[in-house]
Amino acid sequence: MNIFVAKLSFDTLESDLQSAFEEFGEVSSVKIIMDKFTQKSKGYGFVEMANDDEGENAINALNDTELDGRVIVVKRSEPRERRDNNRGGFRGGNNRGGGGFRDRNSNYNKRY
Repeated sequence: MNIFVAKLSFDTLESDLQSAFEEFGEVSSVKIIMDKFTQKSKGYGFVEMANDDEGENAINALNDTELDGRVIVVKRSEPRERRDNNRGGFRGGNNRGGGGFRDRNSNYNKRY
């Protein structure tokens, strides 16, 4: 079972998170999400537990409890929705046409 954990202290380590969840069963993996530029925690992460019943027990016991001075949110992780590449707005294209402050008689928009 994949579990989402939010509102983590920026000082919480993966080992801290693992210890909290190991009280309820076997933890397969722990990942705190880090900012790729600053390498600092984004304040949320994921815990993978081998057994679904143990995962549910951990969710029920740890949600809205304090860890490293912060009240955390713990819930079952939902699959990400598929993002399409068309988000509206301008995306690419062949860029033909005017634009800019060029003289009408310039070669800028001539087609050959």
